[in-house]
Order: sequence, then C-alpha cells, then structure tokens
Amino acid sequence: MTQATTKPNPDTAKNRRPGGLRSPLSFGGAPLGNLYESVGDDAAAATIARAWQQGIRHFDTAPYYGYGLSESRLGDALSHLPRESYTLSTKVGRIIDTDHRQTSHADGFIVNGRSAHFDYSREGILRSLEASLVRLRTDHVDVLLLHDIGSLTHGANHLAVLRQALDEALPAMAELRAQGVCQAIGIGVNEEAVCLDVMPRFPLDVIMLAGRYTLFEQQHSEGVMAQAQARGVAILAAGPYNSGLLGGADGPGRVYNYEPADDATIARARRFYDVLAPIHVEVGAAALQFPLAHPAVASVVCGLRSVAEVDSATARMQATVPAEAWHALREAGLLLHGIPTP
Repeated sequence: MTQATTKPNPDTAKNRRPGGLRSPLSFGGAPLGNLYESVGDDAAAATIARAWQQGIRHFDTAPYYGYGLSESRLGDALSHLPRESYTLSTKVGRIIDTDHRQTSHADGFIVNGRSAHFDYSREGILRSLEASLVRLRTDHVDVLLLHDIGSLTHGANHLAVLRQALDEALPAMAELRAQGVCQAIGIGVNEEAVCLDVMPRFPLDVIMLAGRYTLFEQQHSEGVMAQAQARGVAILAAGPYNSGLLGGADGPGRVYNYEPADDATIARARRFYDVLAPIHVEVGAAALQFPLAHPAVASVVCGLRSVAEVDSATARMQATVPAEAWHALREAGLLLHGIPTP
C-alpha cells in the first residue's frame, strides 16, 4: 500500500499568504473568549504559549469573542514575542458595550457585564479596530475581517447590512490597509451566499469561511471556492470539525453549526468513523488536513481551548493519512466528486 504523508505545504498556491500569514494551522481564539465554558487566565496563557511552542504562527480572534476577552488574552500572551514573528487577524463589525445587566450568556460567551452590538458604519469600523489594537497590544494586524455579514445572521436586514458593508465598512478597511494598519482585508462569515455577493463588487484579499469547506461538508462552498481561486482570494478554512462533529477521537460529537445535531447529521458523521477505522486513520486528522489540499486555502483555523487541544491538533496535522483513506471516503460518497484531497 502506498502511504502519502500530508504535511501541509504553504507554498503550493500563489495566493496562500494574505498579510504575511505563514502558518498552515492557525489558532482560533473564540474558545479563549469563554465560549460555552470558562477558561481561566492561566490556562489561556498556557494554551497560547503551547501553540507557539508547537509552531503555530497565526492567531485569529475578534472583539465578539468574549466581548474583548479573547483579544486581551492573546495580546497579553503574545506581547512577550517579537511582533514580526507571528501574524494576527481580528474582525470588525461589532462594538463592545459595558452592560452590567448582561448575565444571560445568550451569545455563548461566559462573560458577565459586557455585550456587543452590530456597527458596520465607517466610524464603527475605525472605533472597533482602535479598541482591538489596544487589547492586542500592537499597532497593526495582519488580516482584518468584516465579521458576520450575511442573511443567516441578519435575516430581513441583510440587504441593508450588505449595502453598508460595501459603501462604508469595506472602503474604510481598504483605507486602513493603505495606511499600513493592516496588510490584508476580507470577510469572516459562515455562509457561501454573501461571499458570492461581495466578491464581484469589492476586491478582497481573504475570506474566512467557517464550517462550509470541511471534510464533512463541501456542497455549500463549491461556488465560493471556485471564485476565490479564480480571483486570487485566499481562504482561511475555519471550523474544520464543524462545531466538534468530527473532532472526537472515537465517534462524532453532538453539535453541528453551533446547535445540537439532528439524528441524520450524527448518522452521516458516524460513517466517517466507520470508513476510516479499518484504515487506522483518525477522523480528526483527516478533517484538519483535508482543506489544505485546495489551492485557494491558505490555512486551517482551529479553535483551541487547552494545551491538550493544541497538542492534539498539531499531532493530527502531522499524522500520516494514506491515499487509501481519501479513496475510501470517495467510494463511500462522503466527498464530492472532483474535490482535491492531499
């Protein structure tokens, strides 16, 4: 049997390094904003330090993640390192508020006394980034993303939000890029449709697409991946485990798209484990390595909560996945026809 080692090669496509990014596996900072459960300050610092020790050099965050907590924790931990030795991405589109009544944690972040509201105005973009730079302890970010535009988030207000994004937010971000406050700009979203709306109407450097181009799901990203490749837009493939669905070592998780998964979704996820178990391939390893085979993908962004999760992710990225595994998944109908594999 021929074995293929799928160690990521960041030089396989011309558009792989938005903003100087050079880390095939990127640190996703949402869990360090106390997403769904609290993380102590010391544990957060140890997690970031371990990521650095394991060779991760790109760190992604957002004001929304813990209402500034994730940014502050990354800023504190990374401030001891040379700024040119790592790259950062953060997001704009929300303003953090002091709200002493906020204890419901409806957004999923276990943080009291703070909340967030959308603001895609020019002033809101500038104000948001200014606050982020203070929390991140830096004078620039490498990639700046407009966060959560799209109909899934904004419903009936989507067209108004899209108009403001095109007229105010993205032009303001382009000015920040011209000033050197960021090196690359783009959008960070969970749906394909808004990417296809924006790309022909405003030049982007990068798209962070969460959960749509993954081992589990490619059918809702075919258009955006093709357009990104054609336009030289780099893709940051986030949510590679689909909210933990393919993250477990022994079987599927119970969450998909940030919500409890239905029985059909869990049953389909179980098939990945059934197919790969006889080949002795961990599903999580295949899930992390799969997106990097696409020529538009610059990095896989994996949310990391603990030292153990960092060690697991880095080991999975270096694991050997034989060509037989990808063939078996295709034969089982679990990968779309024509999708590139490592």
